[in-house]
Amino acid sequence: MSEEDNDEIITEEMLWERIPETNGLERANTYYELSARIYARGQYDEALALAESARDIYSELGSNSAGEELAQAYSAIGYNLNQLKRIDEAASAMSQAVDLLRKHKSPIALELACTLGEWWYSSKKYQEVVDTMNQCAQEHLVDGNEMGAASDLHLIGCAYRELGQFDAAISAFEEARGLWKKHKEVIHVARCDQKIASCYNRLGDGEKALDRARLALDVFETAHDHRRQIITLFEYSKALDLLEDYEEALATLDQVLTTASDEEPRDFEFIVDIESQIASILRKVNREEEAIEIERRLSSVRAILADEESSDQSSDSSDN
Repeated sequence: MSEEDNDEIITEEMLWERIPETNGLERANTYYELSARIYARGQYDEALALAESARDIYSELGSNSAGEELAQAYSAIGYNLNQLKRIDEAASAMSQAVDLLRKHKSPIALELACTLGEWWYSSKKYQEVVDTMNQCAQEHLVDGNEMGAASDLHLIGCAYRELGQFDAAISAFEEARGLWKKHKEVIHVARCDQKIASCYNRLGDGEKALDRARLALDVFETAHDHRRQIITLFEYSKALDLLEDYEEALATLDQVLTTASDEEPRDFEFIVDIESQIASILRKVNREEEAIEIERRLSSVRAILADEESSDQSSDSSDN
């Protein structure tokens, strides 16, 4: 029987029995293996404690003798913390794993760095997203992985948008768009157009926002991608508002609201955004009483939503 076959029949009970009989690297490896098995069962608190025990021993051994193992322990800690919704701590642990793996020139450093960038985004550390994903994009391009670089640049654009740096966001989205267009990734190109439209809206350039929103709408309508279609229509209505085409903006918002309200489960944060935009335009056309009634209703919904964590940004999510 091969050594690989022997590994396959080692039970969890045998691993637990091995701990008091071992020291140093072997004990740390046992903790790490137990952590991986218990993680697979979804027992993240216990798996986290075991990964931390492995990390402590690897740390005592030093990065020269157990550098990659220490990195793997940090990544295991990160994955468990992420499952426990302790995102800031997860990102911090994964950051240490990536630094160690890059030091040891490990091929998995890039993959974990991309995961880290996504976690930084979830924890709203947007400058860290930019710093992390810029390096990932450069490495992907060096490796000839243009699709990977496009995804990195897209996330960079989303981070810049959250930072209010809309020109930088547009630049990143345009780079991602160019790479995806080269590979005929039609939906991804349209996602970039939708986000570029949102940036132009924030910059107050209704004409450019309208043009990009139209491009995205053409794709999403053709693909029958209704969710992205209504999000893009929302940006389209904002551009119409900037261009003072209030009648068309209200008609578009009514279409968006009808579709969003029919979705299950309802995204109340998105619905509140839509109705707030409607109220804003109603005031501009001297329909003050209607605007006040909408805001009165929305105040009740906002009170319920106030204590809840926002889900991954309905209309501004990097996934849209």
